[in-house]
Amino acid sequence: GVWRQTRALLFKNCLIKCRTKKSSVQEVLFPLFFLFWLILMSMMHPHRKYGEVANTNLGPLDTSVLVNFVIGYTPPTRMAREIMKKVAFDNFEDGIITEEYLSEEELQEASAFKPSNFVGVVFTDAMSYQLRFPDSVAMSSIYTESR
Repeated sequence: GVWRQTRALLFKNCLIKCRTKKSSVQEVLFPLFFLFWLILMSMMHPHRKYGEVANTNLGPLDTSVLVNFVIGYTPPTRMAREIMKKVAFDNFEDGIITEEYLSEEELQEASAFKPSNFVGVVFTDAMSYQLRFPDSVAMSSIYTESR
């Protein structure tokens, strides 16, 4: 019954493998080649390991630098308003002046008139943003996620 059928199927598969040696060798060597390639690539680009940073007290924030400080943001969505409200009032007693602009062009025009104390925030989506300083753009580092 079952044992005879299994033995016949095994014998048939062995005959096929012996007759098609090239494809049989490829079936074995290609995965080994790709495994070797992956190991070689991982050895060439090792993962960076960052040490632990001890907790330290940074001291009080010097708010005298932030006198008449203006943060402009665009686009004026509900989420952006909530984020800017938290930035302005949760961390500072007097609050920081926030201004919303309808477009990025309006934000750039406003930064031209207030270059010394103006920072622009452009929300690209609900979870990411770009900071705009006079005559420059500061983007977040791509390596912050790995830390």
